Amino acid sequence: MRAQADDVVWVAQQGELLAALCLRQLDEGYWLTRLFVAPAQRRQGLAARLLNAACESSQAPVWLLCHPDLCDFYATHGFAPCSAPPSFVAERLARYQRNKPLLAMVRHHPTAADQWLSDTHR
Repeated sequence: MRAQADDVVWVAQQGELLAALCLRQLDEGYWLTRLFVAPAQRRQGLAARLLNAACESSQAPVWLLCHPDLCDFYATHGFAPCSAPPSFVAERLARYQRNKPLLAMVRHHPTAADQWLSDTHR
């Protein structure tokens, strides 16, 4: 997993690397460029915990590109399909779609009003 100097990298480790994700700042929020979980650590909730912690701390929308098979996983964690991603993400989506099926998704950070509405309707 390569990261650029300005990327925000989240890591879960216990002696060795268990999981990591990389967020790249955009004018409109963040782009999730990588999410990795060591094969022996998969299906234990590490990706979900790392993803939720990173997104909740971002205070901005988080965009990603994923294979259609992963849409349900990301939807479970607050991401929704997006037809109009920021230009930086849209350009990469168009380029990558030449070789493989990918979809753009976004997770919006709730505003204080959104959180209040959610809390009052539980």
